[in-house]
Amino acid sequence: MAPRQEMNKLPKGARTGFDEVALGYTWEQARAEAERCLQCRSPQCSKGCPVGVDIPAFLQAIVHGNIGRAYQILQDQNRLPAICGRVCPQETQCEGRCILAKKGEPVAVGALERYCADWARQHYNGTLNRADSGQAKAGQKAAVVGSGPAGLTAAADLAVAGLEVTLFEALHAAGGVLRYGIPEFRLPKDIVDYEIGQIRDLGVSIQPNYLIGKTLDIPDLFSQGYGAVFIGAGAGLPNFLGLEGENLNGVYSANEFLTRVNLMKAFRFPEYDTPIRVGKRVAVIGAGNVAMDAARTAVRLGASEVSIVYRRSRAEMPARLEEIVNAEEEGIRFQLLTNPLEVLGDENYQVQGLRCQRMQLGEPDGSGRRRPQPIPDSAFVLEVDTVVVAVGQGPNPILIRSNPNLQLDARGYIEVDPDTLMTNIPGVFAAGDIVTGAATVIAAMGEGRRAARSILEYLDCSS
Repeated sequence: MAPRQEMNKLPKGARTGFDEVALGYTWEQARAEAERCLQCRSPQCSKGCPVGVDIPAFLQAIVHGNIGRAYQILQDQNRLPAICGRVCPQETQCEGRCILAKKGEPVAVGALERYCADWARQHYNGTLNRADSGQAKAGQKAAVVGSGPAGLTAAADLAVAGLEVTLFEALHAAGGVLRYGIPEFRLPKDIVDYEIGQIRDLGVSIQPNYLIGKTLDIPDLFSQGYGAVFIGAGAGLPNFLGLEGENLNGVYSANEFLTRVNLMKAFRFPEYDTPIRVGKRVAVIGAGNVAMDAARTAVRLGASEVSIVYRRSRAEMPARLEEIVNAEEEGIRFQLLTNPLEVLGDENYQVQGLRCQRMQLGEPDGSGRRRPQPIPDSAFVLEVDTVVVAVGQGPNPILIRSNPNLQLDARGYIEVDPDTLMTNIPGVFAAGDIVTGAATVIAAMGEGRRAARSILEYLDCSS
């Protein structure tokens, strides 16, 4: 079996700005990689895809040189292929099911998805246009709250079915976490703009600067003639650790830090009037993809020393291996088995250090993971002037608080019927991070598709 094709990347020394690091496949690489697919009779890869892409079919189209057809196959199920090809954890989904992974390396489905989508953006008009939609059904309107992956997918599927769809976004630009949470060097904003534009071309009306729960509320949407409401508002409430000193100047949540840089273009200050203070020594608490994004962003904003602080081992870091490797290549230090205890400040309430303690792995806990335990007399101070807390997010509270009748689960997320994704309020559906908690882009898209099907059945438009 031929070896897996490795995608070219920007050299380490060239990663001083926000240019995309992964450079994509050449045509020769794409064809060679697609030819590695065994075209299994019972392909498990498609079963591992949350939106159900016919992976063998799109790979076979690449082998035959028909990239336009490959793109169409992708778009039949995935409205955001260029985005998913860059940020989805294929290694635990489609590629994780590839039969080649049992004895070697799986087919690089994500890289090939990206190749097709990028090719289409340059050479092909695509398939997402109003002609794809069914005939608009008189009086059938749906409102979608939130323009992240779940909301965009639900809106597109509903529009294709012929509904009049309005998508309400609280911020001034659509995209949700795709725009404010993922840095330019990993997901360029022109890619986000293009794929959102494709969804807008279906006839979806995108209304920015509408904070549902403040500007309008769910009863207002029904009174305006919407027959169903989909909530995909995400999990936008940052979590903190409750450490002493977390209120000092120089402490950010990863949400604020990345939003300032990505959505508000702080990295181009003073051209864009959104300053952000990044010191010379930065500690990022956490080890997921968001933590890696924050750490790599801090390097690009001029920090001379950036450390990831994580209380468990490298093997337990939740970030994708690709992102960990990129962070290491860019000089980020890993303070593993290290537990933050307190943020230290000076007389002007500015961060000047992070007091930590070394940990060791003890006996397994209820989940089977070995529990981190402090090593006696191992406390030390990490000298930093900026701390970014990247330990997850909670449900967006604004819409929830304005609708006290909306039933929540024990964690505070919206509770839905597991089959239909409808909430306890008739005609109100929800999916994505506002229901599941923080998950992947493609998982949110899959749930958005499920919700759209349920909305069509609810409105008797499924035919």
